[in-house]
Amino acid sequence: MNDELKGKSGKVKVMYVRGDDESEKRGQNPRTGKGGGRNAPRQEGGRRGSRDDKATTAGRDRKRDASQREPSPRDASPWRTVSRAPGEESSTTPDHGGISGKSYIDPEVLRRQRAEETRVYGENACQSLFRNRPESIVRAWFIQSVTPRFKEALRWMAANRKAYHVVDDAELAKASGTERHGGVCFLIKKRNGMAVEQWISTAAADDCVLALEDIGNPHNVGAMVRTCAHFGARGVLVPDAAVLESGAAVRTAEGGAEHVQAITGSSFDDALDQFRDAGYTVVSTVTDKGKPLFNTELPHKMVLVPGFERGEGESGVAGRGDIEISIDGSGDVDGLNVSVATGVVMAEWWRQHKA
Repeated sequence: MNDELKGKSGKVKVMYVRGDDESEKRGQNPRTGKGGGRNAPRQEGGRRGSRDDKATTAGRDRKRDASQREPSPRDASPWRTVSRAPGEESSTTPDHGGISGKSYIDPEVLRRQRAEETRVYGENACQSLFRNRPESIVRAWFIQSVTPRFKEALRWMAANRKAYHVVDDAELAKASGTERHGGVCFLIKKRNGMAVEQWISTAAADDCVLALEDIGNPHNVGAMVRTCAHFGARGVLVPDAAVLESGAAVRTAEGGAEHVQAITGSSFDDALDQFRDAGYTVVSTVTDKGKPLFNTELPHKMVLVPGFERGEGESGVAGRGDIEISIDGSGDVDGLNVSVATGVVMAEWWRQHKA
């Protein structure tokens, strides 16, 4: 419908009447299709609704429609991330396989790993261990007061990603298994024993080896290991290398354990025979009826088997030694503690061959 009107200038004006659908398009950009018409939604304050308002409304409508529609084939995609397969019960011990960062550890592997580790405590013992074999350290615990004396060890552990903890006295007692921890405890990898034949092949011309068959007191073992280190006896024959790795023995040795090597054989008697065949002399100590120590020339290569009292009599070293010796004294007591007797014999061997 067209109407003709004349203005003051006499020119004809043409006016168009548009429908509602066309009025919505008024003001739109003909190229992009953007822009709103007169009837565009208005916000409070009289402004037209923004593009974000429209997007929000459209998103809300899509979510409502999605919740009401039937599941599509896309929802049944086999590539969806699910916690478990449909109908599968959740496991009480999930095997993450390392994917989620929670690796499954085989209990047997964990048991074997723990059997290969031991705890060493005491300041001198731990300082000596760090100086001689820091690579064996797995983890460490300290109380605050000793950390200034372990600055080098702390720096090394931080640089090599070794875990350490500064704890109070009660926590350290729990970690070390003793209240006599000396303020520090290392969890370490145990050393393996050296075979008798390997030791013999590298031994010096003057060599003293200590042989311990069934001395179970770790404090005696630690005291004898300290004596060995002091008098240059570098090898200790034991049924199991772990005997020298117990926390109490290492602490009592006061760092001497790092200068002594465990030697192991198929059996104690067979090991003694191997040493004999290699030119060593087996010397045993007895309480009485032995040759006086200070009147006896000790061999250059010696395996010392110390005797000690137990139960109803002396340990079974009698008859095992090529030479049996006794340590003279006042006679006021039956004899010396096994670790003290070992020290006296080794001191005499050192005097004769090393001093």
